[in-house]
Amino acid sequence: MERVYLARGSTDLRKSIDGLAVLVKEGFDLDPFSPCLFVFCNRKRDKLKILQWEHNGFWLHYRRLERGKFHWPSDKDEAPMHISYRQLRWLLDGLPIQQKQAHPEVKARTIL
Repeated sequence: MERVYLARGSTDLRKSIDGLAVLVKEGFDLDPFSPCLFVFCNRKRDKLKILQWEHNGFWLHYRRLERGKFHWPSDKDEAPMHISYRQLRWLLDGLPIQQKQAHPEVKARTIL
């Protein structure tokens, strides 16, 4: 997977795979067939849908919280927000995407 994009604000989650793919293509000017995750949240901030293309078809992941809300960016900017996969994990765990106390990410390097 290359990137993770959040659709800022709220999305009508009655949309199916085709409706979300159109949002990605026309609303964000991105390719829904790219190896990315496109994440959408409802107005109440208690449901998410994640659109993902893999090999020969789409995955549509759906998550509903029984209690609590997702810490979703509420700005009205039309452009999607690019986040890391690590930040997506924080979001799915009920945390804000900015974790100031988290250990910094370390990139592996080769030792000669």
